[in-house]
Amino acid sequence: MSDQVCVGAIAGAYGVRGEVRLKSFCADPQAIADYGPLTDENGTAYTVTLIRPIKNGFVARLSGVATKEDADARKGVQLYAPRDRLPEAGEDEYYHADLIGLRVLDTGGTEIGTIRAVMDHGAGDLLEIQGPGLKNTVLLPFTRACVPTVDLAGGKVVADPPEGLF
Repeated sequence: MSDQVCVGAIAGAYGVRGEVRLKSFCADPQAIADYGPLTDENGTAYTVTLIRPIKNGFVARLSGVATKEDADARKGVQLYAPRDRLPEAGEDEYYHADLIGLRVLDTGGTEIGTIRAVMDHGAGDLLEIQGPGLKNTVLLPFTRACVPTVDLAGGKVVADPPEGLF
């Protein structure tokens, strides 16, 4: 598990005064401002001040971003917070970053693939699984019925997929 967790991303400039459109990946979207300063992939630190909510995120001011051009240059930059500043995950709760890359085994112990991404389109989390025997990635519902075991320390999950999914 990494000591940094991606908590948001800069979606581009908002206006002409250096404000940015900020997407929050936090369970409580406004909490992104509480975990700062946030850093990007290069280690640049940003203090986040939320201005107001907008569709799919917030208008925010970031330290070091003073102009529209500065904001445009940072479009797509992911922002990370140290894991020790984030709340502990409860029982049967996991940070998406901890699941990505885990091996997926079926209930017989045969490796199916690895978790490529975790998605939520409104009806619950889905694990995107890629594997050597799969032409395309497969979406597996992340429910106790389909994924009865998550072993973060062992780097694997055990899956009991619906018939015919794999």
